Amino acid sequence: MLVDTPVTLGLLPDGYAPGSFLWIINNINFQYFSILITIISALVMVGVSYMSDAPDYERIKNLSFGTATAEHKLESYASWDWREVVTSLIVIAVIAGGYIYFTG
Repeated sequence: MLVDTPVTLGLLPDGYAPGSFLWIINNINFQYFSILITIISALVMVGVSYMSDAPDYERIKNLSFGTATAEHKLESYASWDWREVVTSLIVIAVIAGGYIYFTG
């Protein structure tokens, strides 16, 4: 947005010089730009992960599926009621119906 706004508002009537860095950024296809942003985000995420210390297991225990203990899984399964299961099946059926309907 910072690169495109001056051109859109007419603050730079001739735009950027063709071939310059800002011209390339301003004229890149949004799909290529999204790929570029995804790659940069992944590199930053991996880089920060390697530069940081490993988290304390006690702080992340039961936070995600990979760190869930057997006791926590049993407690979670015991908390399910038939209403949650039926509602989940309805949601899955609606999503599958949308896929089938819009497939053509």
